[in-house]
Amino acid sequence: RFMAGTHWQDISRLLGRPGPFAGPDFDHTLPIREFMANDCRILVIGAGGLGCELLKNLALSGFGHIDVIDMDTIDLSNLNRQFLFRTKDVGKSKAIVAAEFINTRVTGCTVTPHFCRIEDKDAAFYRQFQIVISGLDSIVARRWINSMLLELVQYEDGQPRLETVIPFVDGGTEGFKGNARVILPGKTACIECTMDMYPPQITYPLCTIANTPRLPEHCIEYVKVVLWPQLRPDVSIDGDDPEHIKWIFDRASERAAQYSINGVTYRLTQGVVKNIIPAVASTNAVIAAACANEAFKLASSCCPSLDNYLMFSDSEGVYGLTFPCERKENCFGCGQVPVRVAVSSTTTLQELRQRLIDDAEFRLRAPSMTATVGGANRVLYMENPAAIRAATTPNLEKSLAELGLSNDDIVYITDPSTARPSRVQLTVS
Repeated sequence: RFMAGTHWQDISRLLGRPGPFAGPDFDHTLPIREFMANDCRILVIGAGGLGCELLKNLALSGFGHIDVIDMDTIDLSNLNRQFLFRTKDVGKSKAIVAAEFINTRVTGCTVTPHFCRIEDKDAAFYRQFQIVISGLDSIVARRWINSMLLELVQYEDGQPRLETVIPFVDGGTEGFKGNARVILPGKTACIECTMDMYPPQITYPLCTIANTPRLPEHCIEYVKVVLWPQLRPDVSIDGDDPEHIKWIFDRASERAAQYSINGVTYRLTQGVVKNIIPAVASTNAVIAAACANEAFKLASSCCPSLDNYLMFSDSEGVYGLTFPCERKENCFGCGQVPVRVAVSSTTTLQELRQRLIDDAEFRLRAPSMTATVGGANRVLYMENPAAIRAATTPNLEKSLAELGLSNDDIVYITDPSTARPSRVQLTVS
């Protein structure tokens, strides 16, 4: 058990004296240690492999108030690297169990759990934090929290007001590779500015998995997207339900045997269903340490923060590189002007919508669109609720000209991957 008092002497010594590496805003005469312990509130998103490391590091770095949010429950396969959990915790909330462990182990640190989706919290919830740190394995979730923090930024004369900028420290790992980055919403490159750095999620053509499967993943995907809706239409697949995984595994094994395909295992089935990214404990430890270090520097100004991207690999030796990601002035997320989209007058709304889904610059999931036509707001297409979707679906086959849209018109877009509406401006040829 780590006790308050002598345990923090080294941190107090670091923050209580000037140094050659201190940032320009660092003042060693201020009660920085007390601020971190009493007034600085940190939000950790994700309590998995990175999240467990982050919570431990932050608690032992002197932060006294930490919140953690995670919608997932503990699986047996988590226990080899997510060290805040034990066998008795399988099936319980990751956020709640992790918070209880840290609260019991580190005196002077209070961790508040939130067992829910990040989308379940509103802007007022996120506004109360000084720093947000994510340890996510989902690009969609990263984009959502990125857009939420951008939504909180207030501008004055075209520049973000610093008191409304909540630093966002993002970490990610995949096998022996990882990255950490510091984002100052509205000031530095955001997630959307660098979407081309994220590879698109692997998908398998339906014709391949249905007619000519060649890989064990094809067999698993076939059961997931074809057999499950046919045989269990009233039940949604739960990747954390052992019965669901076993059902898919058994039928994928049968299909693999039909096509003489080897390699279908329970673990692979779980990975395909949940889109699990390979995890290595040592990589998680390195990236979480980097993220916690950046949070410490941001909170104390004891050293300039990362500018602004760290890439790490230990697959062959140990390699690290830092470089500044450049902000895109016409960014779909943080840009102050709408993104220009070139279309023709005969382009249909469905073609525009599909472009927003397929184009690497946007990569939206299920965009809904509205616009101002003839001085009145018009819903072009709305994904939900079902009644409005049915009423607006016929618009998808109409051309933009038929819908009254012309050059320089702005289309407003909402999507599950973003927390705020985005804009595109039409350039009609």
